[in-house]
Amino acid sequence: MFLGLAMGTTECVLLGMMAFDRYVAICNPLRYPIIMSKSSYVTMAIGSWFSGVANSAVQTAFVMRLPLCGNVINHFLCEILAVMKMACTDISGNEFLMVVATILFTLMPLFLIVVSYSLIISSILKIRSAEGRSRAFSTCSAHFTVVIIFYGTILFMYMKPKSKDTLNGDDLDATDKLISMFYGVVAPLMNPLIYSLRNKDVKEAVKNLKKRFLGK
Repeated sequence: MFLGLAMGTTECVLLGMMAFDRYVAICNPLRYPIIMSKSSYVTMAIGSWFSGVANSAVQTAFVMRLPLCGNVINHFLCEILAVMKMACTDISGNEFLMVVATILFTLMPLFLIVVSYSLIISSILKIRSAEGRSRAFSTCSAHFTVVIIFYGTILFMYMKPKSKDTLNGDDLDATDKLISMFYGVVAPLMNPLIYSLRNKDVKEAVKNLKKRFLGK
């Protein structure tokens, strides 16, 4: 549970940081080397990981204090909501803590992403040449794809209508379990593939491998 929360929170904050990076690259390209220096990258990375570890440590500590009725979690993973549903006591304090954490580490990065891409799209539309617009869109296409996959599944899971039985019962819907697996496991596994395929060196390496394989 600690690792899952830490990784998920870090992913959300990193996506927000990367949206700002894309905004600077497209909207302020001449100032990019100054604003996004090596020290800035290191600070942003450390801040993202610290946010993830801190949020996870606090929430995990509070959940571990709960008396549980049973020892079987109705989930594929040790997911915090599934564990909290097993509590034999009032969990309003834990729920409030989760709401605060969601606002700080999920919605605020999402807000930063929305604002950044609004400014990016506005800037791109002002470019007159089609080639320039295409190049600008290509710059942020990989990050935007990851945002859609990661946040899209999260928003679908937590904002889709719940049936009365699901709301009143202790069981999680099977769809929720699968979706949590998607944004918690599948989406991170796809990140290296999505980002690396945008890299020219990686593309050339893949082409060379294909030539060698076909040649043999």
